[in-house]
Amino acid sequence: MSESERRQRFGAYLAQLRRRTKKSQRQLALTLCDSAGITSITRNEVSRWERGERIPDLWLPFLAAALGAPLHELERAAAYARNEADGVLPGPNATLAELLPESELLAPRGALRGRRLGTEDISSLSARAHALRLADDVLSGGDLIAPAFRELHAVVRLYQESTFSEDTERSLLIQIAELAQISGWIASDAGRHADAERAYGLGISAARKAGDRTLAANLAGSLAYQHTNTGRQREGIDLAHAAVEEAGPDASAKPRALFLDRVAWAHAKAGEAQPAIRALGQAHEALEDDNGAAAPTWAYWVTSEELDVMDARAFTELRRPLRAVPLLSDVLARYDATHVREVALYRSWLAEALADANEPEQAAQETRRIIELSGDLTSDRTAERTRVVLERLGEHDEVSEVRELLNDYGHLLLL
Repeated sequence: MSESERRQRFGAYLAQLRRRTKKSQRQLALTLCDSAGITSITRNEVSRWERGERIPDLWLPFLAAALGAPLHELERAAAYARNEADGVLPGPNATLAELLPESELLAPRGALRGRRLGTEDISSLSARAHALRLADDVLSGGDLIAPAFRELHAVVRLYQESTFSEDTERSLLIQIAELAQISGWIASDAGRHADAERAYGLGISAARKAGDRTLAANLAGSLAYQHTNTGRQREGIDLAHAAVEEAGPDASAKPRALFLDRVAWAHAKAGEAQPAIRALGQAHEALEDDNGAAAPTWAYWVTSEELDVMDARAFTELRRPLRAVPLLSDVLARYDATHVREVALYRSWLAEALADANEPEQAAQETRRIIELSGDLTSDRTAERTRVVLERLGEHDEVSEVRELLNDYGHLLLL
């Protein structure tokens, strides 16, 4: 890794710590000036640190106090940026490229083999993958990325270093693919998109090697969803359609509905109303048209309620608030409140739809609820959605409720 990349990683680490304290760059600069008794630290200086252009050596003790981070960790991270021997970036920031170098990814097995794996080992791996999925229902990507990466790293090593029958090998490859999917999803939520893409790619390879086309389609669809949400709409559309083709007509109802929903979302984000609405209808038909095939465990969360949410999100993106608002209001009235990130995300589309429906007062009220809900979340998605809604409400700054909201939380647009 080059010096420039190490400095950028260090800067990203500082930015992550700052966001967790809910401070803007300007607020952090003011805090540092107050604690150091000087006036020379500005928002621009903090920005330079976070871009990796400078290392704030003299200010590390003050940063540790302002960010609530152990000084020794900041010092080791700074040493990492300078490429000193004792430098290391804290564990949650390790990339999959470092944890899973290319030489390890499903490479041919070597001559030195470890213990023999069997059914009980596969069952344990399956339970751990599902535990990560359930944890993702109630925790954010920033909280889960370190354990997710460790699990994925461990199962790839297990594949490399163990012996097993052909049937067990196929089952193990499926567990690699399932862990890669949930790890990629978690990394994406944490804003680690390159790591997510790498995890999805590993999972697709493992699923195809195991002959599980539906699982491969889920990984491809997950990557399509990330592309769609990160400005790569055309790639998202193509990959979402490819996922539907990969799964084929014999996939069970829940996966087929999920893959069609991702097609709908990709078209909606691109502003293509007709194919989006057509795919939404096909997703509902797929869920109702049960062909008797058992749904995989990873599709447990795909329900008619979740399809309603996707309908509403798509209608919001297509600026059809009269269709979006009733659907979201109904779903949110009965949605599991322990799924805080999803509630915050869904309320963000409700707020945006209300703004489109010329109800800025209600939209401002919903946005306050979103910010209150998501204040402790380490989710890049909720942070981005909050910024989108605040920017949208900026078009209604003549409304007193909106002005007050922007006065209180406009700094979030700087994060």
